[in-house]
Amino acid sequence: MHTFPPISLIGAPTDIGAGHRGAAMGPEALRVAGLADALRSRGLDVIDRGNLGGPANPWQPPEQGYRHLSEVVAWNRAVAQAVGAELDGGRLPILLGGDHCLAIGSIGAVARHCRERGKTLRVLWLDAHADFNTSTITPSGNVHGMPVACLCGYGPRELTELAGAAPMLATDAIRQIGIRSVDPGEKRLVREAGLDIYDMRYIDEIGMMRAMAEALDGIDANTHLHVSFDVDFLDPTIAPGVGTTIPGGPNYREAQLCMEMIADTGRIGSLDIVELNPALDVRNQTALLAVDLVESLFGKSTLMRD
Repeated sequence: MHTFPPISLIGAPTDIGAGHRGAAMGPEALRVAGLADALRSRGLDVIDRGNLGGPANPWQPPEQGYRHLSEVVAWNRAVAQAVGAELDGGRLPILLGGDHCLAIGSIGAVARHCRERGKTLRVLWLDAHADFNTSTITPSGNVHGMPVACLCGYGPRELTELAGAAPMLATDAIRQIGIRSVDPGEKRLVREAGLDIYDMRYIDEIGMMRAMAEALDGIDANTHLHVSFDVDFLDPTIAPGVGTTIPGGPNYREAQLCMEMIADTGRIGSLDIVELNPALDVRNQTALLAVDLVESLFGKSTLMRD
């Protein structure tokens, strides 16, 4: 059994970077689904810090390739500050999104924490999308399609330098899992950047177990593992409550195996749960599934294992 540090839940109720309204209700849906109690039942110390505040969603068209850039920056600053404070206090932050643009602040803060403490950062990006768009190639201007690019130094300075000098994250620190939708211009950029992507075709070919073993390879006692869990990673037949459903994602068993293998490392130090949109969900089933999977991420398994 791995021991985990005390956990802090941080709500960021905004859909500022998204193309659909509703992800702002994600934090409450996760609370209603019993996230805190589920983790406490695993013997974990959990505090819910409530919700961060930030600008309302003005719902405007893009300006110079970005929608709501100043508001996105404000929300990400708030997230970075909150996540950084929990890490400094020796706690494990779980960001309840909100849309995936918030990972810029969250992972930016984690990267800074790791730099200051001489730890190696490994980011597992569980998502249907590569999120590596820029203002020049984005079809929509929605910043939730850009966080990985911003973290790796491609984007506006307000975001690429949000938590330290750009790039905040080296491309070789990230593993993307479950990818099955990449925009045309993004394909070229992802290739040039050398991003390590375990797309669904690769997972279909070698299986989730081998794919995860490769993605987790090299993690050691000095590694801080950050999981950025976009709920659209899951197949929409089991997780309909997302704005950007892409068929052909991991099924329940594959997702459970993925989470359990991450738990087995004992190295998870921070987590984002993002893009849950209860307005598009059916009786909160996607939130309940997310809670179930997060329990597995923190060591719930069918049998006692060594």
